Amino acid sequence: MKPAPAGRLRRAYLHHGYSIETFPFRSWHTWEGRFKSQALLDEKALAARMAYVDLNPIRGRMANTPAQSEHTSIKRRIKQAHKSRQPCLPEQQSKGLLAFASNPREDMPDGIPFVLSEYLALVDWSGRIIREDNKSHIQAHLPDMLQRLDINPRNWMYLTKNFEQPFKNQVGTAHNVHQACEDIGKNWVHGINHCEILFSSA
Repeated sequence: MKPAPAGRLRRAYLHHGYSIETFPFRSWHTWEGRFKSQALLDEKALAARMAYVDLNPIRGRMANTPAQSEHTSIKRRIKQAHKSRQPCLPEQQSKGLLAFASNPREDMPDGIPFVLSEYLALVDWSGRIIREDNKSHIQAHLPDMLQRLDINPRNWMYLTKNFEQPFKNQVGTAHNVHQACEDIGKNWVHGINHCEILFSSA
């Protein structure tokens, strides 16, 4: 998979994150404790973070499927996809949400650098495993997008349930984290060992 520019990844995640309606919290302290800033350095980090957010209602036993998950952008995307003749075309996707622009390529338009149908299939597959708590299904019929991302399926499932725990400020492959550290003059960043393990295919 050809990497997308870092700026495009950042815009894609910010738009995706802001499109999610949030439940009321008791205080600003609670809000700060719930959300923290993390730089997503590549497609692997972006995909894992997006899926982690979209699967929140399923992890919390508030929904059985992504299509039933209230307060998420993925529910809006699924609803619109059912109405569209060619749902993967950016112009036929949900208005008000950043479109999926297909896989990274030369001169690609602004948008999330994945194929919409592949992302929806990946989140649905992940949600079923979380809901059924059946790890034996992990190796069966791996979604195309997961194979393209080249992330070990068990690592992927860990990320969909625990994304915020292993990382601090920089998230991505170990190579990209090292590069980001060099760019800002740091020698080391918290969580880089987890990046090396969790975003690998091993």
